[in-house]
Amino acid sequence: MPEVNFKVFRGNSEGGEEVDYKVEVTEGMVVLDAMFQIQQTKAPDLAIRWNCKAAKCGSCSAEINGKPSLMCKTRLDTLDPSKPVTVRPMRAFPIIKDLVTDVSFNYRVNKTIPPFKPKPGTDWKMLQEDVDRAQEFRKCIECFLCQDTCHVLRDHAKHEQFGGPRWLIRAASLEMHPLDVEDRIPMIREKLGIGFCNITKCCTEVCPEEIHITDNAIIPLKERVVDRYYDPIGKLIRIFTGNK
Repeated sequence: MPEVNFKVFRGNSEGGEEVDYKVEVTEGMVVLDAMFQIQQTKAPDLAIRWNCKAAKCGSCSAEINGKPSLMCKTRLDTLDPSKPVTVRPMRAFPIIKDLVTDVSFNYRVNKTIPPFKPKPGTDWKMLQEDVDRAQEFRKCIECFLCQDTCHVLRDHAKHEQFGGPRWLIRAASLEMHPLDVEDRIPMIREKLGIGFCNITKCCTEVCPEEIHITDNAIIPLKERVVDRYYDPIGKLIRIFTGNK
């Protein structure tokens, strides 16, 4: 069986280094299989996070050759066998041990988003096209790869000012729900910090569920923020009508 060289980060919040391992590769193997082999034969204390091994739980996120990816979805036959495969933890979050990071930041952000709120006495009837518009966002498996690749969090560490694309998706799914009446626009502008996003589409590129994060969620939310705060005609209309 052919062997592939892996460089796997070993360490914790205080520091670490890439350690070389050789993995015997068989047909159909994914990077997560290689991590299992390393655990079983060379490094039983290697810390990794995984669950379903079917690209549906979002647990095994890491950076493979520098790209945020799911280890269970990255086949070894798609990588260059002549070069070492580097596997590192997500850079946007604090390291706990080896490939495991502390993603609790995401759940703290989620708690700040007002939940779905229908108007009193609603009849719960809606058009299918309205349902379909927001349904795409519900495919999110919370792998947080979009959070990891976002330069605002990854390179600039603006965690206190920017919620990240995952939570802009959640806000969009609520804002676009035809029966929701909660006003989240101020929160999207201020707490989620949508102005920090410069729509590079890097989050869309790494999404394993192929959600059009930028085009279908972030840009429409930016338009709503602009309409609310920067459109002078709209502002006058709201003043005279009393609408938000």
